[in-house]
Amino acid sequence: MSPKEAYEYAKKYGPSNETREIACEDPEFAYEYAKNVDKCPKEDTRKAACKNPYWALEYARYIDKKPRNDTRKAACKEPYWAFEYARDIDKKPRNDTRKATYKDRHWVFEYARDIDKKPRNDTRKAACKYPYYAFYYARDVDKCPREDTRKAVCQDFKFAYLYAKDVDKDFHEDTWEAVKNTKFEEEYNKFLNQIEKSKII
Repeated sequence: MSPKEAYEYAKKYGPSNETREIACEDPEFAYEYAKNVDKCPKEDTRKAACKNPYWALEYARYIDKKPRNDTRKAACKEPYWAFEYARDIDKKPRNDTRKATYKDRHWVFEYARDIDKKPRNDTRKAACKYPYYAFYYARDVDKCPREDTRKAVCQDFKFAYLYAKDVDKDFHEDTWEAVKNTKFEEEYNKFLNQIEKSKII
């Protein structure tokens, strides 16, 4: 009997140790067994679900209906599920879920913006490895210019220009050097002209 067959049999005829044990060979069917057959959490179905980050998260969400160290630890194997666990299950930041997002520049930025809801040196440092995320971190999390984020964006002329326009909102030698002799030089000059006009007005 496969895990799926064991689950379907139990769904029809009721739970038993035998069908539960077989269902627990697969994280998905362990979760489905807990949800639709037992209709309550059990150590064995939870342990089996925790072999997969997604099913661990779903178990926490729909069966335990609360955070636990074991389901959180399982979710933290993947940055995205760590982010979701923090947002939807813990509903607050924690070091373990935050640290798990460091592996993926996108989720570390999202964590800083949507879960921490404030800048931190560790998340900023992770974001600054990539001009794209350094720019968005400066704009949406720090909400102000800094030497480290500016230095990071200057590795890419497009984000150097956007940083000047949307974060510094002024000329800076570093961003100018980054865009000089690129297709964004003209845009940068237009932006500077607009600043000068607004000062006159």
